[in-house]
Amino acid sequence: MVTPAAKREAVAHLGKVHEMSERRACRVAGCDRMTVRYRSQRPDDPKLRERLRALARERRRFGYRRLLIFLRPEGFIVNHKRLFRIYREERLMVRKRGGRKRALGTRAPMAIPAAPNDLWALDFVSDQFVCGRRFRILAVYDVCTRECLATVADTSLSGKRVARELDLLIAWRGKPKMIVSDNGTELTSNAILTWTADTQVEWHYIAPGKPMQNGFVESFNGRLRDEFLNETLFTSLMQVRVALEEWRRDYNNVRPHSRIGWLTPAVHAAQFGPQWARPLRFEGSAAHPIATTVQMEKINRQIQVATG
Repeated sequence: MVTPAAKREAVAHLGKVHEMSERRACRVAGCDRMTVRYRSQRPDDPKLRERLRALARERRRFGYRRLLIFLRPEGFIVNHKRLFRIYREERLMVRKRGGRKRALGTRAPMAIPAAPNDLWALDFVSDQFVCGRRFRILAVYDVCTRECLATVADTSLSGKRVARELDLLIAWRGKPKMIVSDNGTELTSNAILTWTADTQVEWHYIAPGKPMQNGFVESFNGRLRDEFLNETLFTSLMQVRVALEEWRRDYNNVRPHSRIGWLTPAVHAAQFGPQWARPLRFEGSAAHPIATTVQMEKINRQIQVATG
């Protein structure tokens, strides 16, 4: 029995079951009588609790500190300690998904670029539809501003497709000084080697088996999987692209980032100059479907029924 509430329950149990007096029950439980008689004077805050529960249901992988950033603009005056107490009482804790053993030893922190477009980081993330078919996502991340510049989803992403997407992104965003990635076959293909030679963009490959040398995009991939991929069922490629773009815009413009003072990446980017304040509305090279999203979902359901 550590908490005062547990001690009060023990004293009440001894008095009810064993018919002990309050004084004797407190002596047995090792509890002060003032602790038993104390009644909290804290306001219950039903509006705060209701809004906190609603936000936690909407953003299930957000902890109490990030939820606090959303509550303050809505007029709730509460510090992090009080919010954490209510957060625990409502049992809204985020459960950690399986860990893994990590190597011990000292590590030097990665250098953060001084300006936007100094360094882009690329990586792939994979998932599957409800039917079991796999798809992949190419993520492009600006390490300085912490913005997700592009998320390209398709069932196949070749080196030529990656080069084409980078050309479209550069035409809109500007050319980066350097790009960092792993040694995947798509990123070491002749198409990418030719593209780097033509565009004069320096491309840095991390050491094989050392993903944390590209730690910024690996961290972003973790947020992408935890907050979006693991929370969504996908039935079609069109649904993936629409939902992924909505999540990317939310990540850049709404979601606060702890490493940049709980600002959003868009607000952080605007601090480098007005040219970086415009919203990110990158559209990839994938062909747009003739049918609408609702029509595509209806066609997919008909196909699933027809195939059993």
